[in-house]
Amino acid sequence: MGSGMKLRRTRLAFAAVVLLTSGVPGRSVAQGQEHAEQVGRQAVAPEGQHQANRNEIDIIHHIGDAHEVETPFGVLHLPENWKIGLGTDAEGHPRYLDLSPTRHLVYMLLAAILVALVFIPSGRAVARAQARGRPPKGFTGAMEAMALWVRQEVVLPNVGHHGEGYAPFLLTVFFFILAMNLLGLLPWGATATSNIAVTAAMAMIAFLVIEITGMRSLGFKGYMKTIFYLPPGLPGGVGGSLLKVLLLVVMTPIEIIGKLAKPFALAVRLFANMTSGHVLVLALLGLTFLFQSYAVGVAASLLATGVMLLELFVAFLQAFVFTLLTAVFIGLLRVEH
Repeated sequence: MGSGMKLRRTRLAFAAVVLLTSGVPGRSVAQGQEHAEQVGRQAVAPEGQHQANRNEIDIIHHIGDAHEVETPFGVLHLPENWKIGLGTDAEGHPRYLDLSPTRHLVYMLLAAILVALVFIPSGRAVARAQARGRPPKGFTGAMEAMALWVRQEVVLPNVGHHGEGYAPFLLTVFFFILAMNLLGLLPWGATATSNIAVTAAMAMIAFLVIEITGMRSLGFKGYMKTIFYLPPGLPGGVGGSLLKVLLLVVMTPIEIIGKLAKPFALAVRLFANMTSGHVLVLALLGLTFLFQSYAVGVAASLLATGVMLLELFVAFLQAFVFTLLTAVFIGLLRVEH
């Protein structure tokens, strides 16, 4: 009997607490629980947009493209009216080709200028040092060492015989991608390689170099054999002819898909790796604003610092992988059959 009275009192106390927290006398327990859940949802996702913006980081804004460039002195708005009219569509809406500059375009041009400003004077300094019979020193020597390492360890072993002609292109690819990756790690910076359009354009350029190289090395007939492939040693006669037709029907789509998979892999790998790292850093920093806690802020900052150090390694790694795979694809097609 005593235990029953205690249980009844506990239930009444719980109901009273729920009714008091609900703020409206006479509400049922279920209504109070629903009100508490609503309050919890509002604490995590406030109804007011201003309040919500104060507690979150807009990740898409920071990694996406836009017609503005963030600087320490404010936001620089880029022109948006560089458009070429292309008539109207079927519904009468105007069509146009938008050539307006964007944030990623600015950082692409900045990366290109940076590579040119580094290696043109360095190349001239190396030439002057070699004319005197002395090795280059300091920053020039470091740039020469890095360029020689890419040429000797990445380009020549994978491209194969007479691969020196591809060294300028592959060196440009490596340092251009590296510059874009590193610029994205700077404060107020943007990573152009986190834009799938940028990586796809670079992959298409690599694809054209690979295929044109194969056509020049193998000739038109030899290049066609890389698409319409028949293994050697097939039997003759009617049965052999039917087997050849069957193999062509099966292998030709596979060979075409294999050719198209190369630029696709180059584009997606670079884009995904550079995007995922920045998303992770911004998500960790966003925990500080979400929880508004010093402890969470310190822990999130330490984790973000570790990820940024990893991103520095990934910047070099992805430039190396893109260059390595391009060199491997060129070498494989040059020695095909």
